[in-house]
Amino acid sequence: MFATRPTPAWPPTPAWPGILGGVLGVLGSILAPSGTAHGADTAAVRGAIGRASAYLVEQGQAADGSFSAQAGPAITALAVTALVKSGTPGDAPAVVRATEYLLRFRQADGGIHPADSHVANYETSIALVALAACNADGRHDQAIKGAEAFVKGLQWDDGEGKGVADPAYGGAGYGRKNRPDLSNTSFLIEALRSVGNPADDPAIQRALVFVSRTQNLEGPNNALPFAAKNPDGGFYYTPAAGGESFAGTTPEGGLRSYGSMTYAGLKSMIFAGLTRDDPRVKAAVSWLARHYTFTENPGMGEAGLYYYLQTAAKALDTLGDETFTDAAGVAHAWRSELADALIARQQPDGSWVNTTPRWMEGDPNLVTSYALLALAACVPKPPAGP
Repeated sequence: MFATRPTPAWPPTPAWPGILGGVLGVLGSILAPSGTAHGADTAAVRGAIGRASAYLVEQGQAADGSFSAQAGPAITALAVTALVKSGTPGDAPAVVRATEYLLRFRQADGGIHPADSHVANYETSIALVALAACNADGRHDQAIKGAEAFVKGLQWDDGEGKGVADPAYGGAGYGRKNRPDLSNTSFLIEALRSVGNPADDPAIQRALVFVSRTQNLEGPNNALPFAAKNPDGGFYYTPAAGGESFAGTTPEGGLRSYGSMTYAGLKSMIFAGLTRDDPRVKAAVSWLARHYTFTENPGMGEAGLYYYLQTAAKALDTLGDETFTDAAGVAHAWRSELADALIARQQPDGSWVNTTPRWMEGDPNLVTSYALLALAACVPKPPAGP
């Protein structure tokens, strides 16, 4: 799905100890004391984050600031977000080099992507989240403003002749005219929220229309035929252009729900302002309760596992509960269980890689960034004040 570009030469190992000290210092200030009732083991999380951050900076980053540049700028943006969200200061040299690299791809129309990119919407949405994470002093305000306008302009709506009744309405795809899908639409919603758009922003509400139609739930928000054939409350990839689920179809011709898209749908609905009492949220939570696991991507096995884990972490963190109750009534301390699952899979050099390389999960820079984003959400939350 990405254009192939020359692989840059790896740089000499930078002076990491000072940066690592800063990471651990920040982590020490945000992690709750060891033994928090529903939290992961803080020392283990701290160690895993430190090793992963060291891997990205020492082994993953090229001299020009990029990560896996042959895949375009998106992996660099994911690495920036992962490092900053997991404790690396936004002004750390590695982060500054990476954001400078990203900004080389600014286009006159506000997009942040190579001029010949076929995935411009995806790349710009991921870059928006990264820039927002590093913008405490407002240095990226202009780039963010332009990129925000760019991705809103690519959303499928009346401007493309797609009225609200069209299955593509409100969605976003990889590029300018690509078929919209739930993954890219969820990236769009997250990007818009990360730069300050409220839940009732018109673009986010249009996106909610599309998100609702990727759910196997019949109702006033979804009159498409797919849900009636598989009314299980989960989510699939896209209802547009005839519909598709990477998990396949049911004997009745329905589109099978799967884990990564169901967590993406749940996260997107909450970002768009739905509450846990909304039938769409209830149905999504019910599907996830029936398929609760961090050992695989339900419906897809190992394929897309780390995308699944980081999406699950974000969704459960956004939902706001410290425990998640499965269909058997067992309450899970999800932060601890997710952190344990990730730490068990971490490589000795601090990285992660998926032995099932579908969707580029054979790239340790991408997968380590996903894992760091997930671990950032597993940080134990301090007790609520009086």
